[in-house]
Amino acid sequence: MRTLVLNAGYEPLAVVTFRRALVLVISDKASVVLEAEDPVVGATEVLPRPSVILLHRYVRVPYRYDAVATRRGVLRRDNHLCAYCGRSANTIDHVLPKSRGGADTWENLVACCLGCNNLKGDRLITSLGWSLRVVPLPPRGPAWHIRELDKPAPQWSEFLSERAA
Repeated sequence: MRTLVLNAGYEPLAVVTFRRALVLVISDKASVVLEAEDPVVGATEVLPRPSVILLHRYVRVPYRYDAVATRRGVLRRDNHLCAYCGRSANTIDHVLPKSRGGADTWENLVACCLGCNNLKGDRLITSLGWSLRVVPLPPRGPAWHIRELDKPAPQWSEFLSERAA
């Protein structure tokens, strides 16, 4: 069980275990914003299991650089769908191949299925008559700066959207 920690300004700060979240709530450093269904049963009391907590004091976050393009990040950004055919993707591909000067950037990397990756090789998509189903762009939003958010809980979506930031 994981808990999303929000800064005093409601910006996502981290993901912690529910035990750490309970310690923050009991020590009056945070308050529960959203509870999970199953409570925590102790020896003498029953406490709500926090799903989202809000810190009472603002924590200054050091400057965050743009998210670095990684295999895991590209697959996450593209929802594990091939940018060429739309099937399930488990590899990444350089749109402009590295052998032709392509870089390891968000704009040049896309999720790709093994079949399309083998067919494309080090060729350009224009020479194959292919087109991209999506335009590869760098990911935006606060969720990309928290490493533990690979699989966010569905109830966290309202706190992770770009509008909320």
